[in-house]
Amino acid sequence: MSPHSTQESSAAESRSPAQKVPLTALTALVVGSMIGGGIFGLPQQMASAAAPGPLVMGWVVTGVGMLMLAFVFQRLALSRPDIDAGIYGYARAGFGNLVGFSSAWGYWVSAWIGNVGYLVLLMASLGVFFPGFGDGNTAQAIIIASVVMWLFHVLILRGIREASIVNAVVTVGKVLPLVVFVVIGVFAFRLDVFTQDFWGAADPSLGSVLSQVRGMMLVTVWVFIGVEGASVFSERARSRTDVGRATILGFVSVLALLLAINILSYGIMPRTELAALGDPSLAGVLEAAVGPWGARLIALGLVVSLVGALLSWFLMCAEIVRVPAQEGLMPRIFGRESSKGVPAAALWLTMGLVQLFLVWTYFNASTYTTLILLASSLILLPYLLSALYQVMVALRARRAGNGAWRDLLVGLGGTLYGVWLLYAAGPVYLLYTAIFYVVGLPFFVVARRERGAPVLTRAEQVLVAVLVAASAYAVYGLARGTLSL
Repeated sequence: MSPHSTQESSAAESRSPAQKVPLTALTALVVGSMIGGGIFGLPQQMASAAAPGPLVMGWVVTGVGMLMLAFVFQRLALSRPDIDAGIYGYARAGFGNLVGFSSAWGYWVSAWIGNVGYLVLLMASLGVFFPGFGDGNTAQAIIIASVVMWLFHVLILRGIREASIVNAVVTVGKVLPLVVFVVIGVFAFRLDVFTQDFWGAADPSLGSVLSQVRGMMLVTVWVFIGVEGASVFSERARSRTDVGRATILGFVSVLALLLAINILSYGIMPRTELAALGDPSLAGVLEAAVGPWGARLIALGLVVSLVGALLSWFLMCAEIVRVPAQEGLMPRIFGRESSKGVPAAALWLTMGLVQLFLVWTYFNASTYTTLILLASSLILLPYLLSALYQVMVALRARRAGNGAWRDLLVGLGGTLYGVWLLYAAGPVYLLYTAIFYVVGLPFFVVARRERGAPVLTRAEQVLVAVLVAASAYAVYGLARGTLSL
């Protein structure tokens, strides 16, 4: 682990107990970041990709794979408590400076692009109650979204711990409508509706069972992103044990809700009708079960949920930039903290880019789904790198004679799932992510030169060449119209 500068290190080490984040707030951060807008649009998105049979198979793969990733973050929090900012720190410790930077950069870009999608969906949800919001990207919607975003900025500047406690309260508010849906769904569920065209044979557009399972993968990744939330805030936790506990508690809670909501939806409405619903599709399902008040309840729950998710992700955006900056892989300015312990410059950079992309959505009519799929693709590599590092740690422990087989199995399981996700994403999304990684390279170069350190090793030069070639091909395909999202 690379040392901080003297000033930065003393600031981190002297963080008072009052600035530490407790277990309940850490768990709420995991749940709050995982439960955003995805769960409310899940019925329609899944129904468009898979029939009930492949859906169940896909959830088994996703549940086991994401459980392995959750255990990866839990085990690494215990075995490597010296590493901060989880998903970045593990990549750096295992694969060097450039890969560590790229992991943090990809995660950060994924987070703030996802927040743009959340803001667009939030405005579309407000359209259920107020006119003029359209699909969330009208002029009125962009103005209101910008105001909401800067209010978050002000709240976070008041202090990370205070913002995390607010997030814990909001998390309770967002979960309640989902629990109501599950209770109603149990009584409205019909087995004959659920088993209708169980394998999707009546709809050739769905493709084979394997293609249906693959088609739902990126959607499931999006609804689980945030499982690493506690590890990102590991330095601010009261204990590293709390990081592991919060990760597993948050994951199990959200998995139970996702399974219940998705499966119950297929038993309330036929798959073809689910696929035709608009966002938020969960509102349409509850309306079919209990009438118009159900749609309004879900729309209100979505508003609360998105407010909480935005807060969680803005917190993580600032944190995932701060630690690399303090360790010499991002420009020094982004590692400086205010008297409240907030990396203000990192937060300003994040908010500025979100603002620019919000304006861009007005002129380009970007949809929520397109934004979340791009954001999901950007986070796949950081997940895979964390799993690979768990394998490395487990093998070293085995060679030293004090490692457990289960730690190696967890790492291998997470790695296999990470590779599967790259396959499910497909080459187009991965090529687009290369563009974002290349755009981040100047930040890395500036940071290394600030500290008078070597910029790239031989191996890193090869990696840069591959990224530049992939991004050049993606730009060429975009210009020629042969590639599109």
